[in-house]
Amino acid sequence: MLNNASARQWLSRAAGQPQAFHMSRALSLTDFRRMVIKVGSSLLVDSDGGRLHDAWLSSLAEDIAKLHRDKRDVLVVSSGAIALGRAVLKLPAGPLKLEDSQAAAAVGQIALARTWSEVLGRHGITAGQVLVTLRTPRSADAISMRAPRSANCWSCGRYR
Repeated sequence: MLNNASARQWLSRAAGQPQAFHMSRALSLTDFRRMVIKVGSSLLVDSDGGRLHDAWLSSLAEDIAKLHRDKRDVLVVSSGAIALGRAVLKLPAGPLKLEDSQAAAAVGQIALARTWSEVLGRHGITAGQVLVTLRTPRSADAISMRAPRSANCWSCGRYR
């Protein structure tokens, strides 16, 4: 249950409710049409061996597929490119120099995109990637208003 009044007000607007909406019950996932799921590196990748947590990822993909079947728009924000690339390049544990971090991210991003494509593809969901540049607007509202039609891939599975 959300106890923060400003968070409840923001979420009620996101759920399509009027701004003056007062909550009389706890919010649940069924109250929302669009959802953002943030997956951090430590959830996705075993830090010791740099391997994916396959069972966990498969379970998450099943949950995303259920949300998708229930007509929910799902955006997955995933970390893990550096963690995956570090393992492929056999870079040591600990802080990386900038050039090593960039190399790990470049190699790991390919593996990360392939992983999401495969795991969601098992459920008939097409994965897409939003490429962020220095000119990309910072707010989600600005991004969604300016995004080209092809950016509908944010909502997993719009294209089959």
